[in-house]
Amino acid sequence: MKYVLWAIGLYILYQFIFKLVIPVFIASRKIKKGFREMQSRMQEQMQQQQQQQQSGYTQQPETSQTESKFKSGDYIEFEEVK
Repeated sequence: MKYVLWAIGLYILYQFIFKLVIPVFIASRKIKKGFREMQSRMQEQMQQQQQQQQSGYTQQPETSQTESKFKSGDYIEFEEVK
């Protein structure tokens, strides 16, 4: 009877480790790696923006081109009817 209880306990421990602990550990490593990559990309973008600002280069946003289209008379005003 003692060996049966030991076998059941070892089986439960095995299942706990391989079905819960290891997958959670692997997932947390992947998430941390993703956060580190995202942080490094953000830092690179910030450095590029700072370099552009220091060199005096400013890029016009593309929205100004679309706004000029609307100002030329293509935009139709409307009122909401309830």
